[in-house]
Amino acid sequence: MTHEIDLVVLWVDGNDPQWQNEKARVLGLEGDNRIVRYRDWGLMKYWFRSVEKNLPWIRKVHFVTWGHLPEGLNTDHPKLHIVNHKDFIPAQYLPTFNSTVIELNLFRIGELAERFIYANDDMFFIRPLKPEFFFRKGLPVDAAIQNVFQPHSRDMIYSHIVNNLRVINESFRKKTVIKKNIGKWLSPRYGFGAFKNLYLLPITYFTGFMDPHLPTCFLKSTFLEVYEKHPDILNTTFSHKVRNRDDVNQWLCRYWQFASGKFVPGSPVKDALLSIGKDDEKIRDILRERSRAMVCLSDDDETVDFKKEKTFLISCFERAFPEKSAFEI
Repeated sequence: MTHEIDLVVLWVDGNDPQWQNEKARVLGLEGDNRIVRYRDWGLMKYWFRSVEKNLPWIRKVHFVTWGHLPEGLNTDHPKLHIVNHKDFIPAQYLPTFNSTVIELNLFRIGELAERFIYANDDMFFIRPLKPEFFFRKGLPVDAAIQNVFQPHSRDMIYSHIVNNLRVINESFRKKTVIKKNIGKWLSPRYGFGAFKNLYLLPITYFTGFMDPHLPTCFLKSTFLEVYEKHPDILNTTFSHKVRNRDDVNQWLCRYWQFASGKFVPGSPVKDALLSIGKDDEKIRDILRERSRAMVCLSDDDETVDFKKEKTFLISCFERAFPEKSAFEI
């Protein structure tokens, strides 16, 4: 490994009464108050175990938090950097309960390496992965596979994707972008995805990209470049205390890396977005067989038996990662 690589993770304790009080004071009834947005499944220690076991080469883990910390976290670990929102988000935008604001300000984190992996706390690294899985030749490894974006619900994320694409198409000419890096857009690593790019080649603007719900590789300088080119758009997003349909999100920076040619083609990662309660059998089998490199466990069903599911998930992760990590007290 010739370049240092960091890992950034966002975490919130939805049960913290101080956080709940501040959220209520600032927002009232505004925002997404569904229980599935913030409940804790007790899996954070297994997240750190998966990192220590499968990504031992990570230089630093930047743990981003409102101020609370998971129980049993070893805050003296030399690789751990506890980052409070107020440490990097401009004061005029705090407090914020908007994940897009937190994500798009990550480039301001002190000590953050130029190359970093961004993950949510529900994304786990299931088997050993080399640095080259994420970065090669100093650039993010990613699959720039286009699609025809079709919003199929009123979920806020679809508005964000539309806004991201608008910025990309205003900033780049698709024909020029692809001509300059034709090998990156028609890479055989994409498999059938290369044919999708070829099929969409005649369309003069970007119509969408495949967006896996998994850890994403970024260059810190990309975030800074996007901010310098479009400060008004980002500052408008930063001003929203909760997610807003006018926001852009961190995928804008991923699309920007594609359009700038600042990536190395990689094979598409197998879809591993699994719903807690609906995909329990898959979750158990993947953890047991290590059949995926990474998974994202989506908490999207308020009707599940929380206590039963929590017990089930902890038992699965305890079998997969039984050894205590140095990140635990």
